[in-house]
Amino acid sequence: MNGKEIVSKLDFILQWIFRLVVLNVAWIFYSVLGLFVAGIFPATAAMLSVARKWILGEHDIKIFQTFKNAYRQEFATANILGWILTITGVILYVNFQLMKNSVSVFSVVTPFAFYLMVFFYMILLIWAFPMLVHYKATWRQHLKNAIIVGLSKIHYTLMCGLAIFAILYLSLSYPGIIPFFTISVLGIGVMWVTLRVFTKMDQGVTVKSL
Repeated sequence: MNGKEIVSKLDFILQWIFRLVVLNVAWIFYSVLGLFVAGIFPATAAMLSVARKWILGEHDIKIFQTFKNAYRQEFATANILGWILTITGVILYVNFQLMKNSVSVFSVVTPFAFYLMVFFYMILLIWAFPMLVHYKATWRQHLKNAIIVGLSKIHYTLMCGLAIFAILYLSLSYPGIIPFFTISVLGIGVMWVTLRVFTKMDQGVTVKSL
């Protein structure tokens, strides 16, 4: 490898480091701008939208401008989806605490039903927002389609889950990277996996009922 190739590869790596940091900072900034309550979900949708464009080969986009446009465009739907998922998560957590502290004659059936609901909830968490940024539909359709795709492509769902776990584990082990890389790397990881499914769907290979 000659000096020109080394410089070229180093420039490529530094460009991607810069992009990831800018995207991560944009997510934090717009989440704070919406006081988290109204900002974190559209910021997440915008982050995934930028990641989607990168994966599709649009590397030279203006990150903040693209982020801002997606943030505004998906503000309402992203907040509806996000708060439905948040409230559902809170309900599941409360039910878990009640289940731990109660003695039920349905000691086998109740935990099974609960963990089945958690499984469906995790599918929604993984697929709902990628669906939002890739397809034009109502929030109800996004939720329905997330379940359909998550179940029909369960190996991709598991792949996404493992990627999310690995990135979060690494980030918690080295908290210094969280403000700079964690969210953007999560976004690229999730979109890379889900876009593989969406591309096949767009070509009419599978899930024609969506």
